Amino acid sequence: MLGLVLLYVGAVLFVNGIWLLGRINAREVAIMNIFTGLVGALVAIFAVAQQDLASIQLAGYVLLFAFTYLWVAYNQYIEAEGSGLGWYCLFVAITAVPVSIITLAEADTVFLSWLGINWAAWAVLWFLYFLLLAVKRPIQQLAAYVTIVVGIGTAWLPGFLVLNEYI
Repeated sequence: MLGLVLLYVGAVLFVNGIWLLGRINAREVAIMNIFTGLVGALVAIFAVAQQDLASIQLAGYVLLFAFTYLWVAYNQYIEAEGSGLGWYCLFVAITAVPVSIITLAEADTVFLSWLGINWAAWAVLWFLYFLLLAVKRPIQQLAAYVTIVVGIGTAWLPGFLVLNEYI
């Protein structure tokens, strides 16, 4: 399930980065956000059904991001200014920091080290969204490029590699 989620998170982050650069209409991007949010929600539901702590943790963390994409789609559709989403992004960023620290501290494989670094990258990215949407900092272009790079490096490429059994 990890490869599936990462592949679509990579796609949505890439497309959202292009949207933040002003090259795609917001309503056109909304469908990718809805789809990715629903994929994440479905994976979380299946994970919770496993009824073990690791699966429930996975579900909680996947839902942090799935809900973000659904909220982005909603804002894109109704043309909201996004400050509420920005504050939620601060919550996600703050949550991602200890997840990164714990994952890195407990990492005993290359994969877990990579995952801990990804959590740090996601914390930075969601903090940029907070600054852009809630604090109204003029960092849209920076946020766009970081979104694209993080989407490719932490989600699309690893998702592709997992789905094709390279990792």
